Amino acid sequence: MWHLACSVSTDKTVTDMESLDQKNVGHQTCPQDIHDVVKELKELKEEMKKLQKEKQVKQVAFSASLRDQGPGDIGPFDTQIILTFKRVITNIGNAYNSSTGIFTAPVRGVYHFDWTMKGYGDIPTGGGLFRNGELIFVAYEQQTSGWVTSSNAASLLLEVGDQVSVRQWEKTRVHDSQFHDTTFSGHLIFTM
Repeated sequence: MWHLACSVSTDKTVTDMESLDQKNVGHQTCPQDIHDVVKELKELKEEMKKLQKEKQVKQVAFSASLRDQGPGDIGPFDTQIILTFKRVITNIGNAYNSSTGIFTAPVRGVYHFDWTMKGYGDIPTGGGLFRNGELIFVAYEQQTSGWVTSSNAASLLLEVGDQVSVRQWEKTRVHDSQFHDTTFSGHLIFTM
C-alpha cells in the first residue's frame, strides 16, 4: 500500500531552502510521484490479468467424436483432409474448434492427444496427427472384411498458437455411429 504525502509550505517563517528541505523529509513531490504510482498500478493490474488468464488456460481439455448423431462415412478421398469432430463433449479452455477440426494451444506446455478411427469392409481406415502441418503419428488399419479400429496417442510440447489436428489418410474411409466410435481428444499436462 502506498502513502503519498504532498506538502506545500505556506509558513512565512521558513526562509531558507535547508529549512524547507527538512520540513519535506519523507514527503514526495506529488505530480511526478502520482504519475509513477498510477503507472505502477496499471502495470500491476495488467500483471494480475495475465496471471488470472494463465490460471484459466492451465485448464485445457477437449474430447469430440466425428458425427453429431447417427451413422455415416467420410471418404475415401484422393488426398488427406482435416477431420472436423462435430460432437464436442468437453472443451475446457475453448481451444478446440469444431468448425475447423483444429486445436490451437492457448499456452506453452506439454499436451497429450489421442485419436481413434473406425472403419469397415475392404477399405482401410486411418488418420494422422499433425502439428502445424507436420505429421507426428499415424493410426491405420486394413482388413478384407468386418469392422476395424485403429488408434494412437502422442504427447507434444506446443508453443502458444501451435495447431494440432487429425487428418484422414488418403484412400481411407472413416465411420462414425450413434456410439461415437471415431474420436479425437487432448488435454494440457503441464505448462512450461
